[in-house]
Amino acid sequence: MSNQDYKNQALAALKGNWAPAVLAMIVYVIISGLVETPNVLNELKIVNLWYAAPITLAGMLLIVPLALGLMNAYKELLHGDYRVTGNAFRIAFSGGNYLHILWGYILMLIKLFLWYLLLIIPGIIKCFSYALTPYILVDEPELSALQAIKKSRKMMKGHKFDLFWLFLSFIGWIILCILTFGLGALWLGPYMYTSYAAFYEDVKAGYQE
Repeated sequence: MSNQDYKNQALAALKGNWAPAVLAMIVYVIISGLVETPNVLNELKIVNLWYAAPITLAGMLLIVPLALGLMNAYKELLHGDYRVTGNAFRIAFSGGNYLHILWGYILMLIKLFLWYLLLIIPGIIKCFSYALTPYILVDEPELSALQAIKKSRKMMKGHKFDLFWLFLSFIGWIILCILTFGLGALWLGPYMYTSYAAFYEDVKAGYQE
């Protein structure tokens, strides 16, 4: 499908559901801000690093799986489930899948970090190559973290530039968000994530092992 097809699917799913979609983004932003607060306080010399570091680490154990849960919650929205905030927490922290998705997401980030250490361009390419990992970790929990990353790489073969162009199609909206001091991101986030979920569903439907 085309970029406009993905966007149309996203807008159709969001129609009448903008309130729960935006609420989920607000909750995620608030939690992310709380996780980052100790670092900010440390930079301002208000608290000592020895206090900030453990709190931040504990916060990452919350925010990392929640980010993955939120991405998949917008995928559920495509299928008519508007309980975005509830689904984000359910996917992230229930069903005995917490450690699996936590390790899978962290492993993906580690691999991306190592690629970026080599060169920026290969790191960007791998970023698109691994982009489906958060969805695969949830859809196929029987796969190990490494297997999920490898499957994402296989599924994205021939589709990396497709996702790149989909991202570029939001540049105008991203600029508008900057002009609104980030406030517009509360609406753009759901729009982009739901469009990316539609992209995943399309690639998944056409993928053959």
